[in-house]
Amino acid sequence: MKVLKLDEVEGVPVFSTLVWKPVRRTLGVTAFGINAYTAANAGDEVVEDHDETPLGHEEIYAVVTGHATFTVDGEEVDAPAGTLVFLDDPKQQRAARAVEAGTTVLAIGGMPGAHEVSAWEYIFPSLPARNAGDWDTARGILEEALREADRPAIHYHLACVEARAGNRERAIEELLVAVERRPQLLAPAQTDEDLESIRDDPRFPAAGSP
Repeated sequence: MKVLKLDEVEGVPVFSTLVWKPVRRTLGVTAFGINAYTAANAGDEVVEDHDETPLGHEEIYAVVTGHATFTVDGEEVDAPAGTLVFLDDPKQQRAARAVEAGTTVLAIGGMPGAHEVSAWEYIFPSLPARNAGDWDTARGILEEALREADRPAIHYHLACVEARAGNRERAIEELLVAVERRPQLLAPAQTDEDLESIRDDPRFPAAGSP
């Protein structure tokens, strides 16, 4: 048995004001995904704008403290503490903002009948090092991630790190792996500032390329 208070889980600042707490990794959960998000201020993002199409996950969002407003496919949902928002359609676009400072949302999800860990559980921990320009640390985190879960999105973010670090060959190599395995990554690659230094390379995958 393990007992954990959310306040004991160190948060990782991601996506501007969003603070992500790696509950699953901290507890070693393997049957489903479970992580927390906290917004320091009213109006801050507390669930990033996304859908679950790449993994096909169902998700439940539980508002643990504070008060949030969810937007699901354009429909607003008022969610004070104690509210559960269940999304069984991975294609539904979802996001949430805090109505009150200190709002915390617990996200629980997984694929029906099985669980596949989201790439963001590995990408998020690399962001502080990347924001600080510590490319060695960021690279180490993402390479460790690939050893546990070889996901196209992780290759993409490793390409971003290598491009920023000036490692053109590795950056192109990782980017090509990412877009070959997940063509949807072609579109963001065309404008991603992290990849600007390698966009003039003739091997850089163009939008609409196979």
